[in-house]
Amino acid sequence: MREIVFDTETTGVNPASGDRMVEIGCVELINRCPTGREYHAYFNPERAMPSEAEAVHGLSSIFLSDKPLFGAACEELLDFIGDAPLIAHNAGFDFGFLNNELALCGRDPVCLSRMICTLVLARSKHPGAKHSLDALCTRFGVDRTARVKHGALLDAQLLAQVYVELTGGRQIGLSLVAELSDGGHQAGDRTASIASPLRAVRPARPHAPSLDELAAHTQFIAKMKEPLWAAIGSA
Repeated sequence: MREIVFDTETTGVNPASGDRMVEIGCVELINRCPTGREYHAYFNPERAMPSEAEAVHGLSSIFLSDKPLFGAACEELLDFIGDAPLIAHNAGFDFGFLNNELALCGRDPVCLSRMICTLVLARSKHPGAKHSLDALCTRFGVDRTARVKHGALLDAQLLAQVYVELTGGRQIGLSLVAELSDGGHQAGDRTASIASPLRAVRPARPHAPSLDELAAHTQFIAKMKEPLWAAIGSA
């Protein structure tokens, strides 16, 4: 199963008031495992960067001034995500900005049925706990030392690890049944095809003492005062 974990950075919190997406990072998962394929891009928001937003992600108006407009780069992004489910933390926020950018360049929105929100997953699995990305990284032992500021690709990489843990860990699909090389057998046949290991029957080992050992024991307890073994033997 192919899934895409993604994160965005923006100029603010509300696309309806003119805020724009300035960065997106995507990580491809196949069967819950990162494949190494990633997509990362910056975009010129065609507006000034508020100081509050820049303090969060460190992306200035000057840095973004020579970056492409979203409309000029969206085809590559859409090709990368394909029709896979899209996973984000507080996914409604990221979907809102992604679909706003698609609308501004006349493209169809990404269907919300593809949305998987790790914030919702975390709240259902660990109610009452902290559910920020930092808190989840700490809970699952994900190294976030490189996360000095928010960054779309780094956050997507961290979130991919968190998502794997939230959905059962890397062994979620582990099967102890061997896969057959041909496709003509059903799952039940696969279980039956596993041969039981053959073990050689080991002959019984003697545990009774030898005559020499009994004689040595009798000599030993004869040196003891009122030995318990002598009392048992005479009972």
